[in-house]
Amino acid sequence: MKNKKGFTLIELMIVVAIVGILAAIAIPNYFNYVAKSQQAEAKTNLGAIYVGMLAYTAPQGNDGFSGANMTNIGFTTDGTLRYNYSLVNVTTLTFTAQAKGISDRVNGDTWEINEEKELNDLVKDQFTQ
Repeated sequence: MKNKKGFTLIELMIVVAIVGILAAIAIPNYFNYVAKSQQAEAKTNLGAIYVGMLAYTAPQGNDGFSGANMTNIGFTTDGTLRYNYSLVNVTTLTFTAQAKGISDRVNGDTWEINEEKELNDLVKDQFTQ
């Protein structure tokens, strides 16, 4: 029995505990990373809505942003979306476009952009910075 090879139960339990600790740290960080990467969709599409709204006002003259909607500013999307997009406040001189998260990782996450190109995260601290 002097030539025993292998691991003791204590050694295996220590390895399992270490793996468990590493997983407890890594998995939430990974999910936050995935969610933050998915927020890029909202930021990019809100930028496209902003450009569409500016292009819409060029031929409108005094009407400004009045009458604008997602169709007549030329905003369309393809594929599976993680956010719903809408114009929530449109007046002659101002507008606010909003993206609301509908995917599991960004559910409830809300972003807005206005005529001054101010991009705001309305649900702060949902994901770690």
